[in-house]
Amino acid sequence: QVQLVESGGGLVQPGSSLRLSCAASGFTLDSYEIGWFRQAPGKEREGVSCITRLGRSDSVPGRFTISRDNAKNTVYLQINRLKPEDTAVYYCAAKARGSLFRCSLVPSDMDYWGKGTLVTVSS
Repeated sequence: QVQLVESGGGLVQPGSSLRLSCAASGFTLDSYEIGWFRQAPGKEREGVSCITRLGRSDSVPGRFTISRDNAKNTVYLQINRLKPEDTAVYYCAAKARGSLFRCSLVPSDMDYWGKGTLVTVSS
């Protein structure tokens, strides 16, 4: 059974950095395309960063970096210089049989979802 569990969210100050984790079970992360998405209150879910099975990544330009630790079966999202508008629930998601060379930031493309972790950026 494919499961994704996000962690690392919380209340942080503007300008700080945060690393979110997405631990997988029931499958190996490097056999799936993985994406990080977020949903702010009253807004649509949007993609922020993704990584293919081959390790090629794509991110919204600027402050987001995705990485993967195959030994820990965990994917990370590093967010730098956090802003209040980054406040959202952050989700990781997995896509089976994704492209080896280009990943998707479209939520409807993903097959499995975690329950999310809340990030609140406020002073």
